[in-house]
Amino acid sequence: MDEKNIIQVNEGNGAESCVKCDAGPCSGGCCGEVGRCNLTSTNWLEDVPGNDYEIVEVLFKNTRRGFYRNSANLHLKQGDWVAVEANPGHDVGRVGLTGRLVQNQMKRVNLRKDAEILRVFRKAKPADMERYEQAKAREEDTMIRSRKIAVDLGLKMKIGDVEYQGDGNKAIFYYIADERVDFRQLIKVLADVFKIRVEMKQIGARQEAGRIGGIGPCGRPLCCATWMSGFVSVATSAARFQDISLNPQNLAGQCAKLKCCINFEVNTYVEAIRQLPAKDIHLETKDNTYYYFKADALKREIIYSTERNAPVNTVTLTAAQAFEVIALNKNGVKPESLKPDDGSAAKSSPFGDLLTQDSISRFDNKKKKKKKKKSNSDKSSGEASNKTKKSVAKGENEADSSKVDNNPRQGKPKGQQQEGGARQPLGEKPKDKQPRPVKTFRPRQPSTEGAPVSDQNGQNQQNNGAVE
Repeated sequence: MDEKNIIQVNEGNGAESCVKCDAGPCSGGCCGEVGRCNLTSTNWLEDVPGNDYEIVEVLFKNTRRGFYRNSANLHLKQGDWVAVEANPGHDVGRVGLTGRLVQNQMKRVNLRKDAEILRVFRKAKPADMERYEQAKAREEDTMIRSRKIAVDLGLKMKIGDVEYQGDGNKAIFYYIADERVDFRQLIKVLADVFKIRVEMKQIGARQEAGRIGGIGPCGRPLCCATWMSGFVSVATSAARFQDISLNPQNLAGQCAKLKCCINFEVNTYVEAIRQLPAKDIHLETKDNTYYYFKADALKREIIYSTERNAPVNTVTLTAAQAFEVIALNKNGVKPESLKPDDGSAAKSSPFGDLLTQDSISRFDNKKKKKKKKKSNSDKSSGEASNKTKKSVAKGENEADSSKVDNNPRQGKPKGQQQEGGARQPLGEKPKDKQPRPVKTFRPRQPSTEGAPVSDQNGQNQQNNGAVE
């Protein structure tokens, strides 16, 4: 076995060997079990008594797996290297699953009931592992030379990988082609050049991307290279259900096909859309007709527009409000408008944004300062100041009410404020500002010359017939 594929894992006082995935290191750098990450299965019935089954699952390179009968009743467990029967010769692989779960695994991969099940010969010996490593070392050179041969023959195909059998007598050539390829001549040439039996196996672009591996646009390792073991066709209708922009550059993955993750949430959107009004239903009001424009299936909100294909006078309604208007229209009733009241606006749920739960600044909110209670001395001083303010205001109101206006047509003059807060006495006007004469059409009133008039300071002044 290749020493590069063995990692020493320290647990306690001892050290155990762990085999790296064929597809490269995964999140932990090493699979806890055997095989590729997307082929690894957990035997959760391992400790159950009576968990015996004569067939075991054996894993090989490039997501290839096989089921073999343990006719020799060997004590096998996950991770054991075994030599199994092949046609012709023998192959070397690792045990991926044992027990009664193998029967369920056979049903999942749709293994035919009449399929021939080969045998497990023995646990792999050092001689078997040495021969297996020699055959594995020839794979890269064989792949490069076979590509040149395919180009010389003018075949429109790409040989992606080569897998040698454990004894080195047979090889599987994995190729990619968009059209049907006649590779009968290629098989003859490859058999003569490498002196082996040749098997051609066509794979898709997704399988090749899973074999090579890489990082997706989400920043994580490709799903096809880590955990996916089967591929389902992806259609553009799945993107339409989720309101994803139909941009080929955004929808295509590294395999130049539609991303597999588009199918992950499409069922949730389909169920949510079924609970919304149909797109062909329009809402009638007294002032206009509203057509379905766009919807947010997860929020259960629909945007209606007065134009079929343009956002004009858009109104956002919840599913309940839309169904209510549809029921009114069926009864022949047209509401005034679709605009909901301000008080009926939907409140945002506190559980809407899950990212805020892990926000770094969630503990940075400053606490409100508590108001200090006033002492008895502060209360007494505050009450005294309030009383003085009230008395001053009361005196000013009484002084204003004592003023006399002899001419109702003439505005009341305001005394100018002097330094210190005292008003300027009436009658003293600045020289640069002369009082503007007021025209009146009423007969003059009899003069009240000599009548005493009291101002706000209590001083008597002579009224000369006009109030200055």
